[in-house]
Amino acid sequence: MHELIDDLKDIELAIFDLDGVIYLGDTLIPNADNIIKEFKDHSIKVVYNSNNSTATRQTYVEKLRNFNIKSEISDFYTSASITSVEITKIKKNAKIFVIGEKGLRTELQSLGHTIVTRPNDYKDIDFVIVGLDRDFKYSNLAIAQKCILEGGAKFYATNADPTLPVARGLKPGAGVMVNALMTCTGKEPIKIFGKPEECGINMILSDTQISAEGTCIFGDRLNTDILAGNRAGIKTIMVLTGVTSMEMIEELKNDFKNSNLSDRNLLPNIVINKLDDVFKKK
Repeated sequence: MHELIDDLKDIELAIFDLDGVIYLGDTLIPNADNIIKEFKDHSIKVVYNSNNSTATRQTYVEKLRNFNIKSEISDFYTSASITSVEITKIKKNAKIFVIGEKGLRTELQSLGHTIVTRPNDYKDIDFVIVGLDRDFKYSNLAIAQKCILEGGAKFYATNADPTLPVARGLKPGAGVMVNALMTCTGKEPIKIFGKPEECGINMILSDTQISAEGTCIFGDRLNTDILAGNRAGIKTIMVLTGVTSMEMIEELKNDFKNSNLSDRNLLPNIVINKLDDVFKKK
C-alpha cells in the first residue's frame, strides 16, 4: 500500500467528480480504478459528486463496475439526486415540469413527485426544473415558459455547466438549457443545486458525519468543483485530466495579482497532473 502525500494524510472522506477525473466519456482515465481502491485500502470513505443529471445513480454504479470500481447507489450525489432532496424539503408530492433526462425524472419520482409532460392547466405545475437535456425541444421550452409566466411555477436548475466533457473535447452542458429558459422568461432560477453551490457537499458531510477538515474533493473544473469545495471549507484538489490546464490556473493567479479578480475560492489548494500524484513516490 502506497503512502499518501502529507497534505492528505489526515483525510477521512474523498469526494470525486466523475467526468474528467475518473473517466472521459466511456474511457477510464488510466489507473483511476487503482487509485480509488488505494483510498479505500487506507480506510478513506469514497463518494462521487457529479453535476451530470442525465443518468440514474444505478447507471453510475454499473458504469464504474465496468471500470472495475465497486460502488453503491448511496455513494453517488448527482445534481439530480441533490436537487430532488432539496426540492422535497420545499414541497412534498409536487407536480413538476422537467427539461432534462431519465436521471432527473427518476430521482424526483423516487421521492414522490409527479412529472407532468403535458399540463392541462399551467397553474397546476409547482416547479419547472431544468437539467441537461440532449433531446432539447423547442416545444418543451415553450411549455416551461408558460408554466412560469402564466402558471406561476417556480424555476430551479440542477446545474449551469456551459459544457460537458466527453472523450473527444466538449459538448453543450445544462447551462445552455438553463439560459434558454432565462432568456424567454426574463427570470433566473431561484436556486441552482449543483456545483459550485455547496449544498451537495454539505449534504455529503451531513450523511457521512465526517468533518469538513477531514474531507477533500477532486475535480477538473475551477468554477464548479473547486469553487464548491472551497465554499464548503474542504480541501480542494485540481486534477489536470479534464477541462482545466495549468496555463488556465496560472492565468487565474495572474488575474488575482493584477487585482482583476477577487474570488480566491476559485483557486485549488493542490494541483496534480493525475490521480497517481496523491501518493508519495518511492
